[in-house]
Amino acid sequence: MGALALLAACGSTSARVPLERAAGTLPTTTTTATTVPAPPTTPPPTSPPPRTVPAANAVTSPHGFPLPVDSRDDRGWLVETPCGNRATLTAGTPLTTPTVILDPGHGGGETGAIGPNHLREAVVNFAVSQFAKSALQANGVTAILTRPGDDRVVLTTRSALVRKLRPAAFVSVHHNSSPDGPRTSPGTETYYQYRSPQSKRLAGLIYEEVFKTLSAYEVAWVGQVDAGAKYRLNGQGGDFYHVLRETAGTPSALAELAFLSDPPEADLLARPDVQKAEGEAVARGVLRFLRTQDPGSGYVIPIPRNTPAGGGGPGGCVDPPL
Repeated sequence: MGALALLAACGSTSARVPLERAAGTLPTTTTTATTVPAPPTTPPPTSPPPRTVPAANAVTSPHGFPLPVDSRDDRGWLVETPCGNRATLTAGTPLTTPTVILDPGHGGGETGAIGPNHLREAVVNFAVSQFAKSALQANGVTAILTRPGDDRVVLTTRSALVRKLRPAAFVSVHHNSSPDGPRTSPGTETYYQYRSPQSKRLAGLIYEEVFKTLSAYEVAWVGQVDAGAKYRLNGQGGDFYHVLRETAGTPSALAELAFLSDPPEADLLARPDVQKAEGEAVARGVLRFLRTQDPGSGYVIPIPRNTPAGGGGPGGCVDPPL
């Protein structure tokens, strides 16, 4: 076919298209359906399984406080706080029972005695307790302190920690004030639980070691006329000091190592070497208590006294970050 014929054929087809559309005779266009996959089925959200909170009688908080545990649930441990309140601790390390708990008296805003050189009892108590802890650990004895630094911890939390852990020995470390007068030897005092022969032996051994250690220093000593290892009773015939009365069942002693209110003794206690000597003396007394049957010494019949102990309660206490 020539070019003219080809043009004629094309023109014929284009002329028919409108007529076929109008008559409805145009072949239908076949459309291939595209299958869109259904989105994946997302299971409904579920609550995460409750985490396992280990059983513990006491835990160390993230900021280093050893705290007695009252109960636990899937959120954490219900603990007694440094100020004696209740709080849920969501993170912490369960404490295994140490052989010894050392209790540096006072702390934080509760300074205890203050020496004429401005040395705070809370600070020297803590330093001596740290040295005692190190000496015990060097001899294979596990030990913890009731406070991690210069922090306030009420007496109820300290004694609850002892009751929860039940160590082999508990020692509260202090330094004294308000003596009766001068002495020719250190006025060291230790107190024991009146009805506990083991507590009495612990106090006598600590007294023996501390008195011997401090006697090596030549200063103008002061003290009470009844200095030594002794008891003190309250009006009901029980132990006067909370940390002895409320830790019954654990051999406990409260040690007043020297008199911070006495200027020569305060200057002595400001020396790190003397703090170390005191701490190591406390540790030796504890080690003898644990490993020997030595009876201790320095036992005296106390003079009844009505001076209040003071401090240790929750008034004005603000809990630190745990």
